[in-house]
Amino acid sequence: MDTGRARRGAALLLAAAATAASLAGCSSSSGSGNGTSVFHVKAGECFLPPSKVQAELTTLKRVACTSGHTQEAYAVVAYTGSGSGFTDDYPGDTVLKTYADGVCAQKFSSYVGVDYQDSTLFFTYLLPSARGWQQSHDRNIICFVTTTGAVLHKSVKGTKT
Repeated sequence: MDTGRARRGAALLLAAAATAASLAGCSSSSGSGNGTSVFHVKAGECFLPPSKVQAELTTLKRVACTSGHTQEAYAVVAYTGSGSGFTDDYPGDTVLKTYADGVCAQKFSSYVGVDYQDSTLFFTYLLPSARGWQQSHDRNIICFVTTTGAVLHKSVKGTKT
């Protein structure tokens, strides 16, 4: 990763179907994996969450989807709120969280194959940090399918779970 790139905000938010409440951070299973830059995450890749809560992340621990994992990227979406150009000011965590809640819920059903509210799975996301927004022109929100701790051993794409 280019050392000039800023770190991506790491508040991992678990959106619950019935409420807009969120939890910061996730616990990690131990295991090996490849470090993948947060700027290069693609839909369909599986990950282990960080073992401790961090304010910002630069890499994620990627693993094969056939290995034990608790998160799977299913969408990478550029923030398109009003005035979302690269020269614009950082819109703030609240605006980005509201946008991510909507866009990740919307993208969930086309990936998993069932509406989010009918699924046994949850979603979480990574937001751009204020520093990444200014220094790296980071506008992407990464949406992840996640569990409440159950380990997955295959992709959830099209599973309708």
